[in-house]
Amino acid sequence: MITIGQLARYAGVTIKAVRVYHERGLLPEPARDSSGYRRYRAEDAIAVVKIKTLARAGVPLARVEELLTANPDEFAAAITEIDRMLAERAEEIRRTREQIAELGSGDRLFVSTDVAEFLDRLQQLGVTDRAVRMERDIWILLQSVAPEQASGWVADKLDAIDDPQFRAIYLDYDAAFEWSTDDPRLVDLADRTRRWLTGRRTGAGRTTPALDPKLIRLADESIGITSPAWERLAQIARKAAAE
Repeated sequence: MITIGQLARYAGVTIKAVRVYHERGLLPEPARDSSGYRRYRAEDAIAVVKIKTLARAGVPLARVEELLTANPDEFAAAITEIDRMLAERAEEIRRTREQIAELGSGDRLFVSTDVAEFLDRLQQLGVTDRAVRMERDIWILLQSVAPEQASGWVADKLDAIDDPQFRAIYLDYDAAFEWSTDDPRLVDLADRTRRWLTGRRTGAGRTTPALDPKLIRLADESIGITSPAWERLAQIARKAAAE
């Protein structure tokens, strides 16, 4: 008869692990001596070694009891299934590590690969960090709230950024953040933007993905990045749309 400390030492586990095995019903409670202390036998040590071996091999504790009582065929089938689950988990971990290794910024962890590519293209274009952060935050929200719509929209954006007119408009819009509200360039920029969007919708039979207006408003309110000039641009756009 041995104590719980001796059992843990012989089996190569901690006393806490032995208690967890008791709590999980994997190791039966042993008899107690006259002082109320647990006293274990050799077969208890053997059982703990089996549990430890299965657990370290990756078998979830919830399935250890099943394997300990399984016949050879059941054991083999269960191990095959557990191995498949571990392989899937390993593949997920591998993909995650690859993604982390490829990302130049931790911010990219919160968006899809396509959005990360679009943000990279914006940086290459020379837009401000402010604009990139704003785009990132908008995409984080859109992909969470409406992933299917966001997927179609970012595909359209990746296509649009190859258009020199779009790139010029984007750079001017970014620069307009600092303009005064009476800058005549605002009217020209709003007009260019409207004409480009109109041509985009009708050109080559393309259908630009539409976003729910409520979702757009939510994104605008959540990001909270604006300026008097940008608000003036929005007013000009609304007035033109109403005419």
